[in-house]
Amino acid sequence: MKKNEIRDMLLKMKDNLLQEIASNMKMEIGHLQEAIADMYDLADDERERQFSILLCNRDREKLDLIDEALERIEDGTYGTCEDCGAKIAEGRVKVMPFARYCVACQNRIEKEEKYLKNQDDSLRYRSVIKDSEEIEE
Repeated sequence: MKKNEIRDMLLKMKDNLLQEIASNMKMEIGHLQEAIADMYDLADDERERQFSILLCNRDREKLDLIDEALERIEDGTYGTCEDCGAKIAEGRVKVMPFARYCVACQNRIEKEEKYLKNQDDSLRYRSVIKDSEEIEE
């Protein structure tokens, strides 16, 4: 794919994402207005609001990735793995035009992140057990 085609695809993705965010914000405002009118549905509205915030965080992350990819196009580093320096496969770029890593490096990074998350969860679990044992004493 040519860099102009990729830039256009990224800009279209960004535009679609911004439109989706704007639409979600309008819906959120509508839900808040309904919540004021009907206080019994506050729990449902709160759950929807939290879900909306989660989606907004993901949307923000995706917007950041798109902006970073556009910057890489401008500075001439687009399509190069940020970890090993290898060329990112065209198929990967077509599917995920904001990819920062080749498939091999992305897999390794995800495995490392999963390992670190498991270690963190394990430490947190041990801390809870230790705290509960101290309370029992």
